[in-house]
Amino acid sequence: MNIAYIPFFPLIGFLINGLWYLLFQSKEGKKKAGAVPTGVIASLAIFSSFVVSLIAFFQLSGNPDLERRVIEETIFSWISVGDFHIDFALRMDSLSVLFAMVISGVGSLIHVYSIGYMSEDATPGKFFAFLNLFCFAMLILVLGASLPVTFLGWEGVGLCSYLLIGYWYEDMEKASAGKKAFIVNRIGDFGFILGIFLIFTTFGTMDYEVLKGVVLQNGAAQAGVCTVIGLLLFLGCTGKSAQIPLYIWLPDAMAGPTPVSALIHAATMVTSGIYVLARLNFIYMLSPTAMAVVAWVGACTAFFAATMAIAQTDIKKVLAYSTVSQLGYMFLACGVGGFTAGVFHVITHAFFKALLFLGAGSVIFGMHHEQNILKMGGLRSKMPRTFMVMLIATAAICGIPGFSGFFSKDEILWLSFHSEHGHPALWAIGAITAMMTAFYMMRMFTLTFLTPPAPATKEHSADHGHHHGDPNQAHESPWVMVGPLVVLAVLSALGGFIGIPHMSWIEHWLEPVIPVHESHFQALELVLMFVSVLGAAASIFAAYQIYKKPGASQRLQARFPLFHKISYNKWYVDEVYELLIINPIANLSRGLWKSFDAAVIDRLVLSVGRVSLWSGQSLRVMQTGSLQVYAGMIFIGLILTLGYLVYGIL
Repeated sequence: MNIAYIPFFPLIGFLINGLWYLLFQSKEGKKKAGAVPTGVIASLAIFSSFVVSLIAFFQLSGNPDLERRVIEETIFSWISVGDFHIDFALRMDSLSVLFAMVISGVGSLIHVYSIGYMSEDATPGKFFAFLNLFCFAMLILVLGASLPVTFLGWEGVGLCSYLLIGYWYEDMEKASAGKKAFIVNRIGDFGFILGIFLIFTTFGTMDYEVLKGVVLQNGAAQAGVCTVIGLLLFLGCTGKSAQIPLYIWLPDAMAGPTPVSALIHAATMVTSGIYVLARLNFIYMLSPTAMAVVAWVGACTAFFAATMAIAQTDIKKVLAYSTVSQLGYMFLACGVGGFTAGVFHVITHAFFKALLFLGAGSVIFGMHHEQNILKMGGLRSKMPRTFMVMLIATAAICGIPGFSGFFSKDEILWLSFHSEHGHPALWAIGAITAMMTAFYMMRMFTLTFLTPPAPATKEHSADHGHHHGDPNQAHESPWVMVGPLVVLAVLSALGGFIGIPHMSWIEHWLEPVIPVHESHFQALELVLMFVSVLGAAASIFAAYQIYKKPGASQRLQARFPLFHKISYNKWYVDEVYELLIINPIANLSRGLWKSFDAAVIDRLVLSVGRVSLWSGQSLRVMQTGSLQVYAGMIFIGLILTLGYLVYGIL
């Protein structure tokens, strides 16, 4: 099995759709091509990657020798300088094949959904080209056999996030959101690349398999260096996977089309940090300090983001902060040594978060591009299929027993309490966050589908003349959009059974990459599980009872104005960054421009120009065009020359 086909197919899709865009959609006067042909090309490209990934999965699973469950392909010699040599090589093992299947499988559903969602867009060829390029970069990231190849994909997803978040760049707010994502991630990437350099200078290799052998053999003596490496790499992960302090770009990423939000939040960019930690688990396990930092940052991010989601009114913003919170759970799992649990939550989260975002997109589509949940209500009867799939997705993220999110979330909570690196305080933060998650998700679901319809606004859609935000005019989405939702709903309902505690298939599957720590069932585990489920159920009941009545949001806002203001304004973190970082840098840059660039450099350069201009104008006086003047000047020159020579002889 040639695994190079996995990233190759979306790359071909990018090239075909990019050419399609240049030929048919980029210039005015050209015939506008719809989303169907370009969407079908892009969908077939990424689905082909899923098929190859699935074949590779069965090929790996058919090998009884766990240590030999590896497929490697060297594409070409990439960098060769003296003794330093790096191949552009791809390697698929038990970890990368799971990520490849999630990226290409969930990505395929998002591509198909986009055919309907982007049907009214003017340049679908460009959109689908970028979407395929995004998947290509993410597949390179998870299939790279060495850190430099992974870093190439790492930077690739950063570029694609900029292109897709700012896809509607004519809107300055959306263009700024794309720039914000790009700049914030550059901060994290600086730490990430320093970590790669330190790995090479310490261990002499950047190939994952060779590095693992060297670290397991000699890493204990380098525990201090492993701490620094772990923290530097984690800085990069806080950028890509939106953790404190670099999470601020992810909520603004909602400026892009909804399928982009689903792809970023569910299957691609934000999961890359978890992949890196799981891949390099052997380095982190040597550093309790790095593990503790990862765990506590993850727990605090999960809680902090949940407090922000509670008061949001934009349906996509609620889900955005939910993603930040769920990513915090994944890092909490890795920080307490539960790398397998973190990967498990990546998979279940991909199912229900893709479903939530695409379901939200269906609501937005049916509501004629309205995103404010306070202007919705009563959509259960208008959009019954969307209602059912969103109900399943909400149950999954709330941790209702039997649904996918329950299995992965409760395993993380148990490990945060019981594992060697765990702590009761970490469990408490995680449990409280789970209750808040259930509350704000049920709030969103109730306000969208169950409360009486909100009064119609007088705004109209510029394109279709529909009442903008009128729930009574909402309509169900076409099957090209609903079909992927049904598939994701099945996965969200049943996907958790691959990781049933103490019988976990995924734990043993990942054993060649992540060591298995044997554990036995304890009564305390059942007690903690009961507490978390009871807390989630109470939160769901409370949210439904509060928000099923019209005007509940306004009454709560009036009753708790301070908390609402802080939560709605996201604890003013963006304003603090602007005050302490952005404004000082802007003022310094402005000062340097005026006091040094304009006052010194510009004047110096202009002075050279002025001297040249003055000398040219002075000499121009001599250029009269008169032969007599030129002859006289030559005669004078001869006299002066002869005089000089005679004077010199004497």
